[in-house]
Amino acid sequence: MACTNCSTGSKDGSPKGCKNNGTCGTDSCNKLTVFDWLSNMSLPGGQAPFDCVEVRFKNGRKEFYRNTEGLTLSIGDIVATEASPGHDIGIVSLTGELVKIQMKKKRTKDDSEVAKIYRKASQRDIDIWRQARDREEPMKVTARELAIRLNLEMKISDIEFQGDASKATFYYTASDRVDFRQLIKDFAREFGTRIEMKQVGFRQEAARLGGVGSCGRELCCSTWLTDFRSVNTSAARYQQLSLNPQKLAGQCGKLKCCLNYELDTYLDAIKELPDLDTKLYTEKGDAYCQKVDIFKGNMWFAYAKDNAHWHMINAEQVKEILEINKRKERIASLEEYVVEEAADAVVEKNFENAVGQDSLTRFDAPKRKKRQNNRRKKPAVANDGNKPNTNAKAKGKGSDNANDNNTKQGGRNNSGRNTNSKNRNNRNTNKNTNKNNNRNANPNNEDKK
Repeated sequence: MACTNCSTGSKDGSPKGCKNNGTCGTDSCNKLTVFDWLSNMSLPGGQAPFDCVEVRFKNGRKEFYRNTEGLTLSIGDIVATEASPGHDIGIVSLTGELVKIQMKKKRTKDDSEVAKIYRKASQRDIDIWRQARDREEPMKVTARELAIRLNLEMKISDIEFQGDASKATFYYTASDRVDFRQLIKDFAREFGTRIEMKQVGFRQEAARLGGVGSCGRELCCSTWLTDFRSVNTSAARYQQLSLNPQKLAGQCGKLKCCLNYELDTYLDAIKELPDLDTKLYTEKGDAYCQKVDIFKGNMWFAYAKDNAHWHMINAEQVKEILEINKRKERIASLEEYVVEEAADAVVEKNFENAVGQDSLTRFDAPKRKKRQNNRRKKPAVANDGNKPNTNAKAKGKGSDNANDNNTKQGGRNNSGRNTNSKNRNNRNTNKNTNKNNNRNANPNNEDKK
């Protein structure tokens, strides 16, 4: 986002950037660009084209230059522009009659003070520009270390080299005035170039660095917003937003610029409603406004003695009550003007499946729990002399029961479990047979016992 060295590759000699070849997902390669909707229109006969162009530099910095040499320039051309001292390298971002509108918007006068374009950048100019850009990031780390060493309350946010590498501009933010005279000497000794310090605001810093806001999109100030208007907490109050600094502040630590986007709409809607300080006089007591729904035109009132119970009244009826109060008359109660809930109830909507997906109510019915088959065959009971001997039947059908058990459990159990149950049944059958044989062979011992 907000690529500092974004370009379309090395074919045209421009520095390498995000390597997306001008197709960033967030459109940062075209940061703060302007769509030339007059490009396909021809000028009237006899009118000369406008001789000024707009040139873009690092992080969206734009300046206007006069094409005194009559060069054939188009959007994307790399040009060498006038600077003090030396020259700077930039990319043409806008040409034609639309530049005149942009200059009027930025309040730039079309006079002799406008700097001029020297030439189209040569390969040597582009090589020097590329080497200077590669030095910026290591220099920023060293510059911050030097500032910390001098205990200066400032933050160096960015460094921008001039196109001919003769000057480096250090952008910093600070809440108070900073004495950086010693810092400039250290920078000149360390980097061996001309140093220029430029203080920027917190909003300008966020615009230069870029980022993603809480809405999930890239910051407005780094993509399309060019002017920074003051944002007050009253904008949040008119929109009935909670005054939470963590939610209302942006990346820059100031109030979000988007609070002003819908402010005019809210102000127009509030004009048709009574003030929030409206007070109604009834025979039951005085009532105060608690809440307002701006777009539905409803207001909630509560008695001074009973703040827990609110009564919703339409804004038109509130105006009627105020007219009655102006005549120094009181209404009976607020309940006479309360909006009926049935009239304001939300109609139940039946949603239909239009894309062939599952039903929206598929999770409403509880899932059936699968019953686990924990049935185990009861062990055979030992037979005494009084009960009939059923071991013969069990012996004869032992294998059949095992097969039946295997058949019932074949869908859920593996072969190993079936084999274990069969062996268990055979052991029980053999044990019972041995006991019965011993009892039948020694009946006297059994009577003695």
